[in-house]
Amino acid sequence: MTSYVIEADGGSRGNPGPAGYGAVVRDAADGQVLAEAAEAIGVATNNVAEYRGLIAGLTAVLGVGGEGAEVAVRMDSKLVIEQMAGRWKIKNEGLRPLALEAGALARRLRVVEWTWIPREHNKHADRLANEAMDAAAKGLTWKAGGTHDTGAPGSVPAAAVPAARTPAPVVEQTDLLDAGAIAELSAPTASVAAAQQRSKGTGWAPPTRVATSLLLLRHGETPLSVERRFSGLGDAELTANGLAQAAAAADRLSREPYRPDVIVSSPLKRARQTAEAVAQRTGLDVEIDEDLREADFGAWEGHTFTEVQREWPAELAAWLAGPDAAPPGGESFAMAARRVQAAGERLVERYEGKTVLVVSHVTPIKMLLRDALTAPLGALYRMHLDLACLSLIEYYADGPAVVKSFNDTAHLR
Repeated sequence: MTSYVIEADGGSRGNPGPAGYGAVVRDAADGQVLAEAAEAIGVATNNVAEYRGLIAGLTAVLGVGGEGAEVAVRMDSKLVIEQMAGRWKIKNEGLRPLALEAGALARRLRVVEWTWIPREHNKHADRLANEAMDAAAKGLTWKAGGTHDTGAPGSVPAAAVPAARTPAPVVEQTDLLDAGAIAELSAPTASVAAAQQRSKGTGWAPPTRVATSLLLLRHGETPLSVERRFSGLGDAELTANGLAQAAAAADRLSREPYRPDVIVSSPLKRARQTAEAVAQRTGLDVEIDEDLREADFGAWEGHTFTEVQREWPAELAAWLAGPDAAPPGGESFAMAARRVQAAGERLVERYEGKTVLVVSHVTPIKMLLRDALTAPLGALYRMHLDLACLSLIEYYADGPAVVKSFNDTAHLR
């Protein structure tokens, strides 16, 4: 028998429109309500509100049962349940940060089942969500038990309130608007109210768990990079200078604080040669991940920018205008983003708490950095990465990713 049951819901009056969530934590043995949480979150979609409800429920159960508590999650959102259970892919980029936060919380618990339930069986959480939205519409703050205090609309904190038990911590979350689309992203979630207060709205709080680090190393120089030609799936080798760059990176990465626990490389030869230089200095094996390959530039492979501009002017203009356009016979940045993001998530989950050296190419490294910053895909056009440069992303289970360094070439000087 599971120890706790979470029932969560969220709604939006307009989709997107004024939105809110509700969550209930019950004792699995007798159904007693142990904590409630609800919040109005401003303008958002139904799916965002439902994810926020799940996050609130997971946070509340951590306050009630602590780390490792056994939990069953029940929601009437088929999308959230199937995505969290790993049966459906997350296609909406605006939901991915919320899913990652929920997943990090779930890993601190023992979630034994993700169950979809009909809406009529989720009335308690639905009522809480609507109470929070109603309160916000009146300029009030939702409080457990149906009472409300005056507050600013659209910024209503959640409340986790027990029934004859020790109170679960109040969770306050900061809403962010992603450029170009409405995406409510939650602030980092801590396990106690004091940590919440320290980290609220700043991002300056110290991490509460060991980071999983991705050290991102771009491969060394190739003949195509010397001539500034499109280099995608073509299997160019490193030049003598490229081998020297790889050796310099290997020397730096063989010493603390950079020394990796794992090396993972793109399958393309230029990346493998760079990775093998590090492997020789560190004694580690090189794992290959196909999803870390460079974008496929199709018909443009091996051509200079000027040649492409002359022969494919319309296609190049479209490619530069947005990430959904692909070179003729090639792959768009949007397509590449999906596989690279999946690779990054696999590595962070598989090697939790370790330092992973990822040896790859311009596009995949930019994708991982862009995702860590929750920036739109268009940010790719505003990044520059030198050959054999290092960048570092740290991932914490109780908060978002943090970019610690970018385009570091100190080892090449």
